[in-house]
Amino acid sequence: MVALARMAGHERPVPLRAIAEAESIPEPFLDQIMAKLRRANLVTSVRGVNGGYHLSRPAEEISVGELVRVLEGSLAPIACVDDADPDSASCDLYAGCHARSVWVRVTKAIARALDQLSLADVMHDDVPLQV
Repeated sequence: MVALARMAGHERPVPLRAIAEAESIPEPFLDQIMAKLRRANLVTSVRGVNGGYHLSRPAEEISVGELVRVLEGSLAPIACVDDADPDSASCDLYAGCHARSVWVRVTKAIARALDQLSLADVMHDDVPLQV
């Protein structure tokens, strides 16, 4: 996404091959990543000879947290605090676990930190974090 955002200054879509070469990512793997980003409406694709990808929104409006959730799933560092995981309560100690509240706070801190960072911040290495 950073490479796409940097290359997106051009008016034409950025070809997948150009992104793959710039980031040393195998093209088939990058194609899978772009498919996830396309389904999440973070990028748009243009077919054809002059085709490629554009960001769907300005880089300032795309949070790192949103990107991580789309590409990796939950931000939870352990399963028992992952609300999206139906097995999160499968731990035998879930109900009386004293450590779980700490992990919930850690998860919320991770989410806050990643959600306050935009793709533009990462592009410009301008990372004002307040955790």
